[in-house]
Amino acid sequence: MAKQKLVSMVEIQKSFGKVEVLKGVNFDVNYNEIVGLVGDNGAGKSTLIKILTGVHSPDGGEIYFKGKRITIHSVDKSRELGIETVYQEQALSEQQTLWRNIFMGREITTNFGFLRIKDQRNETERILRDQMGFTSKAITTDSVVKNLSGGEKQGIAIGRALFFNADLIVLDEPTMGLSLAETKKALDFVRNIKQQGKSAIFISHNIYYVYPVADRFVILDRGHVAGKFLKKDISQDELVDKMVTLARTGKIS
Repeated sequence: MAKQKLVSMVEIQKSFGKVEVLKGVNFDVNYNEIVGLVGDNGAGKSTLIKILTGVHSPDGGEIYFKGKRITIHSVDKSRELGIETVYQEQALSEQQTLWRNIFMGREITTNFGFLRIKDQRNETERILRDQMGFTSKAITTDSVVKNLSGGEKQGIAIGRALFFNADLIVLDEPTMGLSLAETKKALDFVRNIKQQGKSAIFISHNIYYVYPVADRFVILDRGHVAGKFLKKDISQDELVDKMVTLARTGKIS
């Protein structure tokens, strides 16, 4: 089964001291799929993803990536595999230009270590126009990040992940703190991940934002997988009702 998936996390366990945060979680992502990982604060979403991206090591369980069992010891290792994370604060340098942000820490250089600035600008232009679909002439490779809207910043962070050949992009509450208009823009960028043939995990506690773009939903609750649903099998209102029931009773009907 693991060979059919992009990612398979099997019986993942994690404790911090005496607190058991993940209690044998099974979670997977298919190729070219957006999975909504949802649940209330404290459900274990962030811990599960931090294990996948090399921030934490699991206490038990196995991880498979493209059918091969792997051990992820660091964030750099997860990036080498093709896993990139876009955090809710975008992890962009507000005072720097777009082209500098795209290549920050992974600059294009000559054999002698000199920056190939023209190449970085050209690649940033291609990412903006061809890959992410930016059409406004007001946004250029030399635009400063602090002048962009929240949705546009998410687009830049996603574009950066796609440029570095991420097969899986983890989106940590990408709509947090955005206006309705900016949320719509950010969700368009999320859809673009699938259009590029890649996969994503959309972490959120807000069903209304994740439902329009996800293909499948996995609900975590207090360290357990409480439910898994295909979008075609459940409406947004039904999913919300199940979340409310889970919060009230501790189980999904």
